[in-house]
Amino acid sequence: MPEKIRKSDAEWKTQLSPLAYKVTRKGATERAGSHEDFPDAGGIFTCICCGAPLFDTAAKYESGSGWPSFFRPLSPDAIEERADNKLWMRRTEVVCAKCDAHLGHVFPDGPPPTGLRYCLNGVALGFESHKD
Repeated sequence: MPEKIRKSDAEWKTQLSPLAYKVTRKGATERAGSHEDFPDAGGIFTCICCGAPLFDTAAKYESGSGWPSFFRPLSPDAIEERADNKLWMRRTEVVCAKCDAHLGHVFPDGPPPTGLRYCLNGVALGFESHKD
């Protein structure tokens, strides 16, 4: 696995919007329903911090949660999962494998074929459309 991208807080703050910094570098959660205009056309969702490819639109679905949801990552090594016991709950946090950006959480209530719901902060994601 390639070496992780490491930057100081000051470097991340100059690169990211205040909300993207708060979510990706400090583990905050954006307000539900913030991204109703999320792309549906074919493409790849990337990490807003480092540009790593994370999720394909083919795995995106409407979960009704108010956050962008996917049933699988682009590849198993695109993300890392970590135990998150904050807020008196046991959850599984999802981070970018390349730069440790907080993306959201994964839950076991998604659709087939995986049964997983990767519930992500839209502000943590960039988008690159598929080239024809």
